[in-house]
Amino acid sequence: MEQTEKAVPVTATWWPGREPGPGPEPGVWRFSALSHEASVPRTRHAVRDRLLAQGMAGERYQELVDDLLLIVSELVSNAVTHAAVLSPEVVCELAIDPDRVRVSVLDGHPYRPKAQENDPARPGGRGLLLVKSVTLQAGGECDVERTEDGGKVIWASLPLPGPGAAGPDAEADPDDDPDY
Repeated sequence: MEQTEKAVPVTATWWPGREPGPGPEPGVWRFSALSHEASVPRTRHAVRDRLLAQGMAGERYQELVDDLLLIVSELVSNAVTHAAVLSPEVVCELAIDPDRVRVSVLDGHPYRPKAQENDPARPGGRGLLLVKSVTLQAGGECDVERTEDGGKVIWASLPLPGPGAAGPDAEADPDDDPDY
């Protein structure tokens, strides 16, 4: 049941001794885990640590990181809950490029899930609806695709915040307030 971070990074543009640039460092990382409940927080923590290591610490990225971690939690939870029978391992991939961050969860189960409608009488079943809602609210996109080996990959891609963007608690610039 040990979490492993395979081929870290698969591709990256950071070299020891080089100062990080003004934005997150691009790259692709894969995190493999057994299809077990304990893999959900382990994968979430591994992704969080990688996001922070790639330069997404601080107020500017707080909302994005929170959204990505919620998405990872929901997607890995769905995979270990619904796909474990046919997929003893799940893989979470994190891809950072200059404009976007994409998280994907791959499993070997062929069933293609769909976001359920919000039914208060039904316990659970809202994970994909939540992922879709958070993704769209952030200006991103998400989808489910088949893999070549018959499994599926569920992914969400969110835009990086623009320069000067800050979290919801950031102080407003007095020059932006016409009533100031």
